[in-house]
Amino acid sequence: MKKKNVKFLKRLLETPSPTGCEEPVAALVRERLSGTADEVVTDTMGTVMARLEGKGDGPSLMLAAHMDEVGLMVTYISDDGFLSVAMVGGVDAAVLPGMRMDVHAKDGVLRGIVGRKPIHLIEPDERKSVTPLDKLVIDLGLPAEEVKRRVRIGDEITYGVGFERFGKGMAVSRAFDDKCGVYVAVRVLENLAKAGRAEGDFVAAATVQEEIGTRGAMTAAHSVNPDVALAFDVTHATDYPGIDKTKYGKITCGEGPVIARGPNINPVVFERLVAAAEAEGIPYQLEAEPSVTGTDARAIQVTRGGIPTGLISVPLRYMHTPTEVVCLADLDATVRLITRFALDLHSDLSFVPGMGGVVDGADNVSADEQIEDILPDAAAAPADPMEDVIEDLDREVSVLEEFISTEE
Repeated sequence: MKKKNVKFLKRLLETPSPTGCEEPVAALVRERLSGTADEVVTDTMGTVMARLEGKGDGPSLMLAAHMDEVGLMVTYISDDGFLSVAMVGGVDAAVLPGMRMDVHAKDGVLRGIVGRKPIHLIEPDERKSVTPLDKLVIDLGLPAEEVKRRVRIGDEITYGVGFERFGKGMAVSRAFDDKCGVYVAVRVLENLAKAGRAEGDFVAAATVQEEIGTRGAMTAAHSVNPDVALAFDVTHATDYPGIDKTKYGKITCGEGPVIARGPNINPVVFERLVAAAEAEGIPYQLEAEPSVTGTDARAIQVTRGGIPTGLISVPLRYMHTPTEVVCLADLDATVRLITRFALDLHSDLSFVPGMGGVVDGADNVSADEQIEDILPDAAAAPADPMEDVIEDLDREVSVLEEFISTEE
């Protein structure tokens, strides 16, 4: 990875963007792509969508990666000035004691620490258990009056650590999930611009609020309405002790991007990702996803009338901890893979499952005509725009409710 790209990745990772407060990273994306993309817009949710117009009439492609990172939120300030907190996204209370944290207050960042009684003062039985989150507090080292003046209920908190390279080609940081995906989306758009553009429009979508229900992906996909989409995220590496490969599969850092396969994944998109990897000589790994994924792909797939969606990831060790680890070569390989996938898209493609990946010849019909043949009554019925909108919104709300119930 070139030094200038490592520098940009480091800026993304070390710029705070807990769920619901993604604005600082959104500003970095707008700044980086303002001179390359033909259009950069930010919706009312906060998602940034950068468009690179196609040079032909190929299918439009959206690549989504979420900007938000997990964190904590202030729920109570004690009379002594200590903060009680709740999690924003999936935070493991076991990793918090002893951590340095950054509290994002209205007048700037305050350094805090998650305190715990020293081992000398902990009873033997208590040493064996994890202190629950509602029993932990954050100490700002400030007088109580100053804490109450500077901190508000609802202020968000992130791990107080940053990016570091270590080992052979490895890197550690908070928030690789999924700001390394934002890096990938930006680099793919830049690569496509240098390559003379794809046949169809390309949209790099840096989405918000993935960690609490893929919300930004819902609204972005509805707005962009691409012909095909890819979600990029991280996935669990299983190449370190204690992980059951028979249950979670064999996923190894440094062995290339991971292409998901399952009901949440359009089969044509999957096969074309594999073909692109093989054409570029990029090593890749496969991951089984037997249900909906916990990524932006789950929301995009069922937006509007359904968007053919694929999911590509990089292996990540120690997800949602302050020490997430990736292999930087996997990121570069993923940029190359998605760039090739985008360049290979052309106007004769059909993404309807079972109807063939390529449509050519006079006897073949378009994807729209195929859908009409399958659903003749629906195609013949008079259109009611408001009914369509209501159905779309109902469907997307159902996906969100299902995700929340699953997480609970």
